[in-house]
Amino acid sequence: MPDKSNFWTQQREDGKWESKREGADRASKVTDTQAEAWKYSKDHAREEKGEAFLKGRDNKIRERNTYGDDPNPPKG
Repeated sequence: MPDKSNFWTQQREDGKWESKREGADRASKVTDTQAEAWKYSKDHAREEKGEAFLKGRDNKIRERNTYGDDPNPPKG
């Protein structure tokens, strides 16, 4: 079941970057740069107290930020 408070940033086939709410069919925002889409994802994940995920061109998660209850908090 998708967590609708999470946002994903990834590159589209047309070369543009999108921010997409987890489980959504359509992008929330499409931009020309990765930086713009990543900022949008982080801002909205912060508002929703969710997570923001950044996928690289190889489709692997490069970065993630948690803004709500962290399921894997750092030790120490």
